[in-house]
Amino acid sequence: MKNIKNVDIATIRRFPAMDFIGNDFAIFDNIGDIPLFGYPTRLNASCLTLCLKGHCRIRINLKEHELTAGVLVVTLPEQILQQVERSDDFTGVFIVVSGQFIDDVLPTVQQLFPLFFMIKEQPCVHLKPEEMDAIQEYYSFLQKKVKLKDNPFRKEITQGLILSLFYEIYSIYQGNEPTVRKTKTRKEDLFERFIRSISESYKVERSVAYYADKMFLTAKHLSTAVKEVSGKTAGEWIDSLVILEAKALLKSSEMSIQEISDELHFANQSFFGKYFKHHTGMSPKEYRKQ
Repeated sequence: MKNIKNVDIATIRRFPAMDFIGNDFAIFDNIGDIPLFGYPTRLNASCLTLCLKGHCRIRINLKEHELTAGVLVVTLPEQILQQVERSDDFTGVFIVVSGQFIDDVLPTVQQLFPLFFMIKEQPCVHLKPEEMDAIQEYYSFLQKKVKLKDNPFRKEITQGLILSLFYEIYSIYQGNEPTVRKTKTRKEDLFERFIRSISESYKVERSVAYYADKMFLTAKHLSTAVKEVSGKTAGEWIDSLVILEAKALLKSSEMSIQEISDELHFANQSFFGKYFKHHTGMSPKEYRKQ
C-alpha cells in the first residue's frame, strides 16, 4: 500500500476559495484550482459532493462510480479515492468533515450506524429535485455560518447543522434504497453482525474474544474479517465506540467522571482515565474542560 497517499483537511487547506474550521471542516464550490486525485488517495475525512453540472468518474475503494448532475456521493473516512476523469464543465458543492468532528456531534453511538452501512454499499445516490434543493440549502447556510469567524459558537453551530445534514441524508438514502440489494459477502455479514453485537454490549464487554465466542469464531478470524471489510481491527471498533460514548457523557451529561467510569464498567476511575488518555491524548477532565 506504499503507493497510496494519505490526505486530510490540513493538506487541502492551501487551496484558494475554501472556508475552514481548523483541520476539521472545509466547504467549497470551486474545484477549478484543485487537482483532484488521479492516484489512489486515502482521505482521512468524510466528503459530501453534489454534482450540479458535467460529469466525473471516480473510484471508491477501487470500484468505479460516475457523477452526473443530481448525483450525491458520500465517502467515509479512510476510504481510498481516485479520480478517473472529470469534464471541463464539472461543477458541484463540496463539504469535507473530519472523523473527529463527526464523532463529536453524534447524539448516540448507534443512531447513524445504518446510514454508514448504506453509504458503504451505495456511495452514490440520485436526488430528486426537492432533495437537491435541500442539500444546496444546507450548503448555503453552512457556508454563511463558517464565514462568521467572530462568532464564538461558529464551530458548535456548524456541528449542529452537520448533524441535521446527516439526518437529511439518512432520510434520502432510506427513500432510495435499491429494491434488489447486492448479496453481502460472508465477511461483510460478519462485520455487520459484529457491529450490532458491540453496539449492544460495548459498555460491559471490551474483549474481542468475547464477541468472537458469541459468533462462534476465533478472535483471529473475526479480527481479520473486520479489518478486511472496514480497514479497522475489531479492537479498534470496540475502543472507538467506548471512547465515543465516554466523550458524549463527558460533554453532554452532569455525570461525574467516577459515574461515567462505572457506567462503562471500568474497574475504577484510574483505569478509565488511563484508557481515555491512551486513546485521546488527554484526561477525561481535560476533555470535559475543552
